[in-house]
Amino acid sequence: MSTQPLRVGVIGAGTVGREVVRAFLERSPRLAPADGRPLLLVAVAEKFTDRAIANGIPAELLTDDASALLARADLDVIVEAMGGDEPAHSLIRAALASGRSVATANKHVIAHHGPALERLARETGAVLRFEASVGGGIPLLGPIAADLAADRIARVRGIVNGTTNYMLTAMAREGRDYADVLREAQAKGYAEADPTADVEGLDAVNKLVILARLAFGVWIAPEAIGNRPGSATGAPGAPGITGVTAEDVAAVAASGRTLRLIATTRLARDGAIEASVVPTAVPAGSPFGRCDGVLNRVEVDATPVGRVAFEGPGAGGPAAAAAVLADLVSIARGLGSTWAGAVRAEGAEAVVRPVAAECVAAPSGACYPVGD
Repeated sequence: MSTQPLRVGVIGAGTVGREVVRAFLERSPRLAPADGRPLLLVAVAEKFTDRAIANGIPAELLTDDASALLARADLDVIVEAMGGDEPAHSLIRAALASGRSVATANKHVIAHHGPALERLARETGAVLRFEASVGGGIPLLGPIAADLAADRIARVRGIVNGTTNYMLTAMAREGRDYADVLREAQAKGYAEADPTADVEGLDAVNKLVILARLAFGVWIAPEAIGNRPGSATGAPGAPGITGVTAEDVAAVAASGRTLRLIATTRLARDGAIEASVVPTAVPAGSPFGRCDGVLNRVEVDATPVGRVAFEGPGAGGPAAAAAVLADLVSIARGLGSTWAGAVRAEGAEAVVRPVAAECVAAPSGACYPVGD
């Protein structure tokens, strides 16, 4: 393998991007795998350059123009750390179209534009890696795509959003209401000023799309995944955890259970994919019930291996940056895209329907599915 360095450009120097840059500045020898090419940080694009300089990024690396960075001919790999849909989507697409590898933590772009981006990467031979898009720093997608490739996966489920897990944990332990714990989560930096994506389950929906792609070989549309529990009237409940009340949490606790926002996808016998992201009543002493605070936990049920579980920090700049850096090392080692050797997946080829489960009625009128 060539010893010529792979030249890296980072777009976005916020929570995740600055940690990636810091790793290059402080421990670059770790980014030179013995069986791959060394990695060299060449440029960083950040709109707020003064803030980036204050955070220790050398001025000579910086530009405030992401398009100008992408236009440089001396870059081999692009790290997208902006987040959101645009311009992140267009920048990733342009990098892949030019044949350059991309590492990103952007679950929204991967979930909403995955089929087209996968097709483009395969056509140009570019590498697209997105380990950090699900589970933060937990090595999760790689093992599903590669280490479990010979198994038949039947179900993937998990707690994949630290904000909602923190809130439900606080509500259960302290008997506080939704609005109170949301304010605290925002004050501690666990929830954004606009928490919609987290509390309505949209962030978890995006992550479930990615998990389904690697588990079942198909891209499903985010809007096909239900994010509302049932209700006593039969009408859909409030999205995500927004309808969970202190009374609901107490009632569920009285039965020895606790509420967790569980993202579940499984392969039905008729070939349909079942997928939902809803508050679920799990046994308080179960692994999911004991998964507190901002931790994430994902379980994979497969044949012949059985159940494999992954648990760890699912949010925060250092955790996500660790996964991005691992992706960069994988690119340097020539390991290919996150889907590993899986066959090409184009779009929503399968029927998608909600996950069927027994549910427990709560004081608010919601009917929460029962989990094990």
